[in-house]
Amino acid sequence: MAAKTADAGLEDRWRDILSVHARTMCEIDRVLHPHGLGASDFEVLDILAAASPEEGDQCRVQNLVGRVHLSQSALSRLIGRLEKDGLVERSVCVEDRRGVFVTLTRKGRDLHSEVLPLQRGVLARMLSG
Repeated sequence: MAAKTADAGLEDRWRDILSVHARTMCEIDRVLHPHGLGASDFEVLDILAAASPEEGDQCRVQNLVGRVHLSQSALSRLIGRLEKDGLVERSVCVEDRRGVFVTLTRKGRDLHSEVLPLQRGVLARMLSG
């Protein structure tokens, strides 16, 4: 009986986490939509904006996959849309021709700076308390 109660507690906590995540992602999508972005679009821009100067302000697509929580093909389509909108640029890695780098453009950096307070505001509202 105690194991069943412990399992129920874990399930409740897990469902609470999923619920907060879903509500937060929906709210981020809602506030970013007028700027032409969704939550996953913002995540890519945010990761690229945080890339260190030593990395040349770029990130390998392979490294983005685990951080954005999209499949390789879904991430590739997302990057394609961001590139079409002039927010990022793709380039092939010189040392490893299989590797592809993604770099934030000036337009992408400006848009990221504009919407960053909106996204952080949603996080503060949804995750506080």
